[in-house]
Amino acid sequence: MLHEHWELSGSVALRPEPFGALAYDFDSRRLTFLKSPGLVRVVRALGDGGDVEAALVAADVPQEQWPRYLEALTRLAEHRMLRPAEVAA
Repeated sequence: MLHEHWELSGSVALRPEPFGALAYDFDSRRLTFLKSPGLVRVVRALGDGGDVEAALVAADVPQEQWPRYLEALTRLAEHRMLRPAEVAA
């Protein structure tokens, strides 16, 4: 996943909260808690068009914490909160 391009699904909205954010999917009606402001920064950085590694760097996530963030991003993708981003060739 580290070198893949992902983005927030079009049907998902983020609502900032003191603990991080609420992610709500208007299609599935799924509500997910992003329990870390750092994770919210990474998810928002995914929209800048880079890969996951670039988003982690942009969000200032220390490299030793990357496995934990990759696990969280994988779960978001499994629940269709994230989708593969289309990358211009």
